[in-house]
Order: sequence, then structure tokens, then C-alpha cells
Amino acid sequence: MVNHFLTIADYSSEKLHELLYQAIELKKLYKDGGRDLCAAGKTIAIFFEKPSCRTRVSFETLANQLGAATIYLKPEDVGSLGQREPIKDLMRVMNGMVDMFVGRVFKHSDLVELAKWATIPVVNALCDKYHPCQGMADIMTAYEHLGDLKGKKLTYIGDGNNVSASLAWACFKFGMTFCVARPDGYDMPAELYQQLKSQGATDENIIVTTDPKASVENADVIYTDTWVSMGQEEEKAKRIKDFQGYQVNMDLVKLANDNVKVMHCLPAYRDLEITDEVIESPYSVIFDEAENRLHFQRMLVKDLLQR
Repeated sequence: MVNHFLTIADYSSEKLHELLYQAIELKKLYKDGGRDLCAAGKTIAIFFEKPSCRTRVSFETLANQLGAATIYLKPEDVGSLGQREPIKDLMRVMNGMVDMFVGRVFKHSDLVELAKWATIPVVNALCDKYHPCQGMADIMTAYEHLGDLKGKKLTYIGDGNNVSASLAWACFKFGMTFCVARPDGYDMPAELYQQLKSQGATDENIIVTTDPKASVENADVIYTDTWVSMGQEEEKAKRIKDFQGYQVNMDLVKLANDNVKVMHCLPAYRDLEITDEVIESPYSVIFDEAENRLHFQRMLVKDLLQR
């Protein structure tokens, strides 16, 4: 059976903890000047339907650090998924030429179809439903700053998007309380809550509210994301109006725990969803979080290639 990384929900809590601890050890090795060339001679195809700074730089850097080569593919190179040729044809070509396929795509269903035909690992580098690599980098950052995460509270303030979905699963797997504060009409999909509850989540550890001030009470982490994601530009004016009162500013941060950490997956629109003051404050671990995309994904790729 080929192992993939499509969503945090697919992984056991035990395996995710293992990856976390190993990612921290591998990070220390590289920070100390060591190297682990476990992927020497391997080739990783990185396919982007949506552009990204952190995703591309982190995957290309980690591949180089593990000794692997990368091939960066754009829709102009292979066509949009399923249009120029069936996904099953594209994936079977990849099977014969590369050792891993990393996809940053529009539709989660396309990743599922790729994985169905894959004999190599497929990694979700973002889709419409999930952003699992980001979610695990966030968990890694929280662990490094807060220690044992069981019983800790993460409050997400903003749109119920792919980032929030992966955070909800990550918090559940690591024993954290997940609270999401959003305006009416911007909640995560109902099926996501159903899936979490089928795994044992309750209303006590998955909290939904429209009140951002109440949401940060006893929070150990405050997390936000852009209110207007790529592809939603036509909704910008409406979204900015709807999210008034949901800005992460210093007044809001001071309602949380004294040692609260503030996160944002970037890019941030300073003084819109989060203030410049908060980003540059001692509460912010945003750039540690960005760097940990590299460190968690390095361990993930190593693990997948060695199974």
C-alpha cells in the first residue's frame, strides 16, 4: 500500500506525534550543520495550480537538503488537472519517472484521484478543503513554544477555510481545544464537524462562536488568516465588511493568556485581519511558523520516501 499525506485526518495521533518529534530532531541536525542525504538520487515533482512563496521554497529547499532533485511543474507544462489528459494518465506517467508527487491544487478531489492511481507518495501542499502541511507546521511551532499541547487551547479567528479545517483536525489529534470565531455564513463545512465528532470530538473541545473576544479567553494560541483568499477577489469588499470586528489587534491579544502565541499562515494583509503591531510584537511566532514549513515537511518527505 502506498502512503500519502492528503489530510491530517488520515493519520493516527500516534503517527503524527512521531513525525512531530522526529521533525524537531531533524531540524536540530540541520541547524547544527549536519545533513541527512536519505533521498539522494530521488526526484520530486512539484505541481502548482496556485502559486506560493513558502510552499515552493520550502519543498525545493528540503529536497536539496535531503539530496533529491525537484521538477517544478505549472499548468502550462502539463495542463490543468484532468483537462489536457485524464488524471489517471498523468499520474501513471509520474509513477514511472519520479519518486514523489507534491500537488498544490484547486480541488481536493483531484488529489484523491491522483492518489488512487499513484504507486508513489502524493503530498497535499494545499487544496480547497485542507492545508495539512501548514497545519502540522503550526503544531510544531506551538509545541516548541508551549511544550506539551494536550489541554491547550487554539483559537482561530477568521474564515472557515482549508487552513482552519486542518487546524481543527490537528488540534483534535494532539488533544487541544479548537475554538473558531467567525461571522455567520463563514463557518467550516458541516461535514467536517460530523467527521470530527465521529472520531470522538465534543462540543467542549470543538467550539464555534461569532464572538472573537469570548473566543480568546484562556487561549494559548491565537491564529488568523487572510479574509480574502486567492480566487475570492470579487468578494473582497463584502468580506472586509463582514469581518469587521474580527481583527487580531493588541486589545484582543491581551484578553488571552499572558503567554499567548499569535500565528498567521501568511501572506498577511497587515492592519486588515491582523495589525502590524501584533505581527512585530513578542507574542508573534509567525516567522518561526513559516520556517517550520521547511522543517516539518523535510521529515514528512523523508518518512514517505523510506516507507
